[in-house]
Amino acid sequence: MSQALNNPTSSSTVHRDYGATSSTTPDVSFAGGATSSSSGSGFSPTEFVSLSENIGHNITSILSSSKQLERQLKLIGTAKDLSTLREKIHSINTKANARVQTTSVELQRLQSVVRYGDRQQKLQLDKLMREFTQVVQKYSELQHSISQATRQSYMQAAAADREAELAANTELLQQQRQEQAGLQQEYDMLVERQRQVQQIETDMIDVNAIMVKLSGLVAEQAPMLDTIETHVTGTAVALEEGTEYLRKAAASNNSHRRKILILLVIAVIVGLVVTGIIVSKLS
Repeated sequence: MSQALNNPTSSSTVHRDYGATSSTTPDVSFAGGATSSSSGSGFSPTEFVSLSENIGHNITSILSSSKQLERQLKLIGTAKDLSTLREKIHSINTKANARVQTTSVELQRLQSVVRYGDRQQKLQLDKLMREFTQVVQKYSELQHSISQATRQSYMQAAAADREAELAANTELLQQQRQEQAGLQQEYDMLVERQRQVQQIETDMIDVNAIMVKLSGLVAEQAPMLDTIETHVTGTAVALEEGTEYLRKAAASNNSHRRKILILLVIAVIVGLVVTGIIVSKLS
């Protein structure tokens, strides 16, 4: 295999972006091509054979690249439409573009060589040109189809991503609203709890005030209770003395019964008086 086939990028004028996104078919016409440097030295059969073989191999390689692109085109928009697929398409395009450019240059060179050849060689050149033009035309159409398919796939993916983002934002907004409602509920519960605590504290203050008032009443009742206790003590002493006197009277003489009755009446009167005093003080 020749050097041109093994190294399709050997031309100094290779255009890497051929057929990538352009809608025009590459110029593969060869009329008025480059003139041979050996135009004055006649026909070279060796160069004719070498160029013809290189061009034929390159046409076959470009056709093979087109078939590969057809297979990749079917995968665009499917679950296999991944970054690796797009990288593979780019690699195929890069190699095929280089072969198209190299073959174009070699056909121009072959045209110059065949100028001094016979009719059969010129027919061979014409056949190679037609085959190359057809292959490049198909290759270019595939590139445009792939470009449109990848663009459409990207737009669909972008739209789906925007919808997913919108749905996520809507869900997040709803979640935030729910969280806000929950926080508001917790705040209301805290406010109610604070009110209840303050109410309990107020109740405690009222009880304390009542206790203070009762303490004042107890302090006011203390002298009166002392007076009542004194009267009760005095009454008890008088009753004890009367009882002792009655015992003595009974033992000494029955004639003193009248005196005992008198004393008893006196004791009852004294008791009534004391009781009246106590009742009036308590009321």
